[in-house]
Amino acid sequence: MTKPATIRDVAAAAGVSIAVVSRVLNDGSGPVSAGARQRVLQAMQDLSYRPRVAARELKSGPTSTIGLLLADVTNPFFARLADSVVREARSRGVQVVLMTTQEDPRLEEEALATLASRRVSGVIATPTATNAGAWQHLGDLQTRVVFVDRYLDSVPLADVVSIDNERSAREATEHLLELGHRRIGFVSGPLSTTTGRSRTDGHLATLAAHGIEPESELLRNIPFRGDQGADAMGSLLERDDPPTAIILANTAQAVSGLRRLRQAGVKVPSELSVVVFDDNPWTELFAPALTIMRQPTELLAAHSVDLALSQQPDATAGRTLMVEAEFVVRSSTAAPTAARVPSN
Repeated sequence: MTKPATIRDVAAAAGVSIAVVSRVLNDGSGPVSAGARQRVLQAMQDLSYRPRVAARELKSGPTSTIGLLLADVTNPFFARLADSVVREARSRGVQVVLMTTQEDPRLEEEALATLASRRVSGVIATPTATNAGAWQHLGDLQTRVVFVDRYLDSVPLADVVSIDNERSAREATEHLLELGHRRIGFVSGPLSTTTGRSRTDGHLATLAAHGIEPESELLRNIPFRGDQGADAMGSLLERDDPPTAIILANTAQAVSGLRRLRQAGVKVPSELSVVVFDDNPWTELFAPALTIMRQPTELLAAHSVDLALSQQPDATAGRTLMVEAEFVVRSSTAAPTAARVPSN
């Protein structure tokens, strides 16, 4: 008896990823080029593929449930990520248990204990900076652990799905330097997180490569929760020698920071150029439209679900998958005016 074709067979025959096949199966769940769609449909026909086989095939362990543990669902980036993860999982016949830590290590530890007791097949998470032991215990239970967006070096068993944060910060900084900016404010997440560290490192390395001495007074590493984006923006604007450009690399604080900018009456980009790490539709509606670093939440979700449901021979060494962020230049960045260019 011939073994029924699986979603992996279809993906291989069509020369696409499993995520693309799932999008074809669930029309409207994500972008698929016309050529890729046609190849997938042809492969399904050639292989006599039946979609229900995929859900049975991709179950790992005794359940068809994965946990999604996010730091803060009020963060628009994480909210979009959650929506994409649920959509991707359901396309595979898998349920999602959504929990949030609110950036609190104690709540994270409690959530991990709950997920461990439910024996979920895998956990996709944006971890806090602690609880390495609890994450390791989850792995010891043969539960796949996938860190998305940020990760812990102390948990090597976890798979990691992320944009290249250091490279993205380099690209944003390089853009402003090419326009002629030399005093660039940089607002990012806390240095206790890999996201905050990598973006800050990328920014500083780019300045150094251009012979510019980094100024600690222009750096703001602030929490993801709360309203400190406004305070960070205000403190930069109120300096005697304010920056001519600012990169808001803390997505959670972007709205707060931009609100303070608007309240201060600063004209963008004639008085201040602005780059934001975000892919929210409102960034295009902001006046002027914002130059952004677009994080591909759908791809992050698709790869995270794939890894959470997969088997890995060596459970002590996780896999790292980097997806490419897109730098979109709009109207919020321009060359600094003569009045704001430093005299040196």
